[in-house]
Amino acid sequence: MVRLKTTAEIEKMKKAGRIVAHVLQAIEKSVRPGVSTWELDAIAGNLIREEGAVPSFLNYGSPPFPASICASINDEVVHGIPNKNRLLREGDIVSIDVGAVLNGFHADAARTFAVGEISEEAKKLIRVTEECFWKGLEQAKPGKRIGDVSSAIQQHAEKHGYGVVKQLVGHGIGEHLHEDPDVPNFGRSGHGLRIFPGLVIAVEPMINQGTCEVRLMEDQWTISTADGLNSAHYENTFAVTENGNIITTILDE
Repeated sequence: MVRLKTTAEIEKMKKAGRIVAHVLQAIEKSVRPGVSTWELDAIAGNLIREEGAVPSFLNYGSPPFPASICASINDEVVHGIPNKNRLLREGDIVSIDVGAVLNGFHADAARTFAVGEISEEAKKLIRVTEECFWKGLEQAKPGKRIGDVSSAIQQHAEKHGYGVVKQLVGHGIGEHLHEDPDVPNFGRSGHGLRIFPGLVIAVEPMINQGTCEVRLMEDQWTISTADGLNSAHYENTFAVTENGNIITTILDE
């Protein structure tokens, strides 16, 4: 069941979102060759707790996720588990997914960062994946449908020859990390749930350089591309209102 959020609830979600945005900012400054994904996780966990919040991902699901962030390198699409022995290398790309819950409400966002100098191909993948989010956001207006958001994302990714992951989707968010509705990154315009003011969703294009197919790794969390080519991830939580969308996980300029 989809539960629309009140103005007061959206204000609470903005506070959680600001924490997530600060964490991503801090991690971006720390991403460099030789840093472990475990170190990035420690930065995130400490910052979230310093702000009086709790990491949304820690102990989530089954088996329980063992970290505060997901750190997915190169062909890893999402849900990479931070590890002391997993060191970033020059030329890698790393997707960092962060969630925080404050005063009973969650925020969720992801970015893909370059590690040192990366290839032009990798830069384009990161850029187009972010563009996919903004294309989807443009369609998230009262009276539109979820399929309008999904279709805009899919069309932009496929225009560049990329694969759109179909086994994983964006989602509603609020008092729970994952709520209704599902927000796929593929679909048909004019179809799906109608969008109303008060809808809060996390839209998160997961775009592959090659095939759209993915595989689950032995750790039962990490999902990688089936062909071993790179994948990028970009996500924000936002609220739909009569006066435009409020992105909760981006810092004010």
